Amino acid sequence: MSKVIAVNAGSSSLKFKIYEVPSEDVVASGQIDRIGIGNSNISIKYGEGQKFEDVKDIADHEVATEFLLDQLNTLNIITSYDEISGTGHRVVAGGEVFKDSTLLDEEAIQKIEELAEFAPLHNGPEARAIRAFQKVLPGKPAVGVFDTSFHTTMPEIAYLYSIPLEYYEEFGARRYGAHGTSHRYVANRAAELMGKPIEDLKIITCHLGNGGSITAVDGGKSVDTSMGFTPLAGITMGTRSGDIDASLVQFLMKKLNITDIDEMISILNNKSGLLGLSGVSSDMRDVEDAADKGDERSQTTLEIFYDRVRKYIGQYIAVMGGVDAVVFTAGIGENSGRTRAAIIDDHMSFFGMKIDEAANDTRDEAKISSEDSKVAIYTIPTDEELVIVRDTVRLGNINE
Repeated sequence: MSKVIAVNAGSSSLKFKIYEVPSEDVVASGQIDRIGIGNSNISIKYGEGQKFEDVKDIADHEVATEFLLDQLNTLNIITSYDEISGTGHRVVAGGEVFKDSTLLDEEAIQKIEELAEFAPLHNGPEARAIRAFQKVLPGKPAVGVFDTSFHTTMPEIAYLYSIPLEYYEEFGARRYGAHGTSHRYVANRAAELMGKPIEDLKIITCHLGNGGSITAVDGGKSVDTSMGFTPLAGITMGTRSGDIDASLVQFLMKKLNITDIDEMISILNNKSGLLGLSGVSSDMRDVEDAADKGDERSQTTLEIFYDRVRKYIGQYIAVMGGVDAVVFTAGIGENSGRTRAAIIDDHMSFFGMKIDEAANDTRDEAKISSEDSKVAIYTIPTDEELVIVRDTVRLGNINE
């Protein structure tokens, strides 16, 4: 069987997962972090619970790629590079250029670099990782899978902001959304579990992790999503504020004597959300523990989080004129039955949503709605890497 590598590159990291195709079995996964910083941590899981770990200096993504592929040979995960049929790369910002996953040639990579102004921490490193893999694996298909592409089906009324239209026409100032690969996977998986064509369904997908977004999926297409021009917009997140009044930014900058807008944006991205509200942690589990011990600030934080998610669910029911299923995924969505129950509870009973308490006690893929619920409710672990691999197989015309 041939193998396909799903790659997720960050500014100083390289995460990967290797699948056999067409079986889609995972044969290895891991990451290299602190690239270019020194004392890089290397971790590779493979086989029957085997694990390789090392610490060494990795200068850049090209060195990381060469080391990784050499190590795959050393560990007998592959016997030669010929076993690798292609690579799929997660790319954050595709703008309006990439409306679907695409085979990556030099022109496409240059466009990814040009779009770095929409994701400065991501697109540049992702382009460097793509070039690094192409250098080591020349002639093997490389496919870019974009966080934003699933949301390019949104209508103008959803993606345009109520600002002078020329700002969109000249600068691309619009809603782009994020987490599109995750929303696409869980929406399609929900349709499979329901035994119905996704074209006939209205689904609200809730990707709740340290970063979180809600998406309205009508007939298999994204028609609205909570994140905006950047991932800062939308619901309350681990360290991100989510939606706020833009004038509040100006007000706080004056009060805090902040003159650099980048400093204020950093506060909204890194010191807000669950962390800023609770003063405890950006991790939902820590906030829940503090609330259970009587910390009122943490309890309020939880209620704010639930409230913001509920509002988007209600809004998207109105956008689509109904809903057939609600799906919870990502770190919080998959693992916190408490959060799922609190979001739905009595607030959603008006829409006919009811959770089965016993079924909700799970971290696995499951239908958690009660038998008399008019709306199907699921928890579905996301698998963005599998989407990346499937698109790589499809576009790279990869056979066994």
